[in-house]
Amino acid sequence: MSENSNYTEDNIRSLDWKEHIRLRPGMYIGKLGDGSSADDGIYILLKETIDNCIDEFVMGAGKTVEISIQGDRVIVRDYGRGIPLGKVVDVVSKMNTGGKYDSRAFKKSVGLNGVGTKAVNALSSYFRVESTRDGKSKSAEFQIGELQNEELLEETTRRRGTKVSFTPDESIFKKFKYRAEYVERMVKNYVYLNPGLTIVFNGEKFHSENGLKDLLEDNNNTDDFLYPVIHLKGDDIEIALTHSKTQYSEEYHSFVNGQNTTQGGTHQTAFREALVKTIREFYGKNYESSDIRKSVISAISIKVMEPVFESQTKTKLGSTDMGGELPTVRTYINDFVGKYLDNYLHKNPDTREALQRKILQAERERKELSGIRKLAKDRAKKANLHNKKLRDCRIHLGDTKKDRNLESTLFITEGDSASGSITKSRDVNTQAVFSLKGKPLNSYGLSKKIVYENEEFNLLQAALNIEESMEDLRYNNIVIATDADVDGMHIRLLLITFFLQFFPELIKENHLYILQTPLFRVRNKKETIYCYSEEERKNAMEKLSGKPEITRFKGLGEISPDEFQHFIGADIRLEPVMLDKAMSIEQLLSFYMGKNTPDRQKFIIENLKVEIDLVEEK
Repeated sequence: MSENSNYTEDNIRSLDWKEHIRLRPGMYIGKLGDGSSADDGIYILLKETIDNCIDEFVMGAGKTVEISIQGDRVIVRDYGRGIPLGKVVDVVSKMNTGGKYDSRAFKKSVGLNGVGTKAVNALSSYFRVESTRDGKSKSAEFQIGELQNEELLEETTRRRGTKVSFTPDESIFKKFKYRAEYVERMVKNYVYLNPGLTIVFNGEKFHSENGLKDLLEDNNNTDDFLYPVIHLKGDDIEIALTHSKTQYSEEYHSFVNGQNTTQGGTHQTAFREALVKTIREFYGKNYESSDIRKSVISAISIKVMEPVFESQTKTKLGSTDMGGELPTVRTYINDFVGKYLDNYLHKNPDTREALQRKILQAERERKELSGIRKLAKDRAKKANLHNKKLRDCRIHLGDTKKDRNLESTLFITEGDSASGSITKSRDVNTQAVFSLKGKPLNSYGLSKKIVYENEEFNLLQAALNIEESMEDLRYNNIVIATDADVDGMHIRLLLITFFLQFFPELIKENHLYILQTPLFRVRNKKETIYCYSEEERKNAMEKLSGKPEITRFKGLGEISPDEFQHFIGADIRLEPVMLDKAMSIEQLLSFYMGKNTPDRQKFIIENLKVEIDLVEEK
C-alpha cells in the first residue's frame, strides 16, 4: 500500500456551520444562478427571510411586511414579536437554533429545520439583524457568517419586530441581479395564501381578499375561463379551480403551509385523483381521467403538522400524513373534494353543464387524435433511437422522483454547425441539445393535431415529455439558442408561439429562456473579453490597452466549441421569457402572429424609427 493511501486522524476535518453551508450551498438553497431563473439561490435567500415574517403573521403578530431591494441590498422588515433579545445572534448563526422546534408556537410553519437565516447569513457578504421588543432593541452585523459587531441593548420607541438586511455574496452568486417580476410573483403568492396580510415591495402594496381565487384570476385572462372559479375553503385546505376554453394542458399551483411546492407532491397528486373521482361519481360516468383534467386551471393549499419535504428548498411535499389525529393527506383531500365540490356542482347548474360539455369535447378530440398520436409516438421513438434530433444528457427530470434536477437544460438550436458546437462543448451530465431543421411552422390558430402531424413539433414535444402533463417535464430549463439576426429572431418567435399556443405553463412557470451569446470578442495577447453589447465592447477596448483585435460574431456556427463552453457554462447568460401581464395570451398571439393588421404595422414602423434614430446618434 502506498504512503499516500494512509488514512489517519489528520484526514479528519470538522467544518463549522458557515463553512459547511458555503462549501455545499446547493444542499441548503438548491442551485446558485444569477437571478435569471425564479428558483435561483438569491430568491431562496429572500424567501427564507420572508418565511420568518409570515410565521409571525400566522401566529397573529404583525399584519405588514416591508421589502426593499435596491441593487444588491435586500431589506426585510416585519412587525411581529421580534426575536428574543438574548438570542438575536444565536438564531442567525447557530445551527439547530430557533423557536420553530417548539410545535406549541409554530404548529404549521414552513421552516422547521432551523437553517433558513443561517444560510442567508453564511452566503451573504453583509448581513445585519435587528430585533425590537418591549421598548428595547438589539442588532448584530456579520460578514460571510462572521460576527463583526454586536450592539448592546438600547431603549427605543420603534415598533416591535425584526429587520434583516443582507447582500448576497457575489463570489458565490456570480453577477447576480434580482428581477422584480420574480419577487412580485413570490410576494403575490404570500398574500394569496394569507388574506389580511399586506406586503409592501419597493413602495408598492400587495394584498388579497379572496386567496387562491385571486391567484387564478390575476394569473389568467378571466375571459378564457369556461366557468367562474370554484372556490372551496376548509380549516386546513383551500382549493380554487376552473377550466380553460383554449388551453390544452393542466395547470396546477400547489402550496403547503405557505410554501409554493412547484414540483407538487403528495397533496397535488391527491387533488388530481380526488378531482377525477368526484367528477365520475357526480355524473355517474367513468370518464377518462385525462378528459376530466384537460385544460384544468387550479390551485390547492393545505396546512400540515411538521411537513416533510423531499428537498431542502421545499419544492415537493413528501408527507403522507396531515399530522396529529388527522387522516392521511390523500384521505383528507379526497374527503374534502368529494363533499364540497359535489355540493357546489349540485347548486350551480350552469357550471356543471359547462364542465360536462368540456369533458365530452375532450373525449371526442382524444379519440380523433388517437391514431395520429400512435404514429407520432412511433416516429419520435425512432428519431430518438437514431439520435437524429436529440442529444440527451445523463441526468434529467425523469431520473429521480426525489428531486427535480434544477440544472437540467435542453438547448433548442438551429442548423448543424450551431448544434455541433453546443453538443461538443456542453456538460453531458445536465445539458441536452435538440436540433431544429429549418424554420418551425407558425402554429397560431392551429389545433393540437398539428403537434402530432408536424415532425419538428412532434419530436420536440416527445423530447420534453410534456404530452400528458407538465409534471412529466424532463428538463427544468428550456433554452432557445438561435442566431441574433433576423432569421434567428424569427425562429425564436415561432418557437415561443408554439409554446404559448399549446404549452403556456412552460412560460408561466418560468421554464423558457433565450440564450444570450456574445456579439464581439475583444482580445490582445494576454486577455480575451467576450462582449454582449456595444457598451461592453467599448469598455473592453478601454481595458485592453493598445489596439486589441475585435471580432464580430455573425452566428452561433462561427463560435468554436472551445469558445462555446464559456457561454453555456458557469457564466451562461439567460434571458427569461415572460408574459406581459397587460395582455392575454390570445391577444399577444393575435397581435404578433396573426394577420398583418394596421396596428401591428404601426407598431413596427414606430419601433423601426427608434432603431434608426439610435443608429444615427451613434
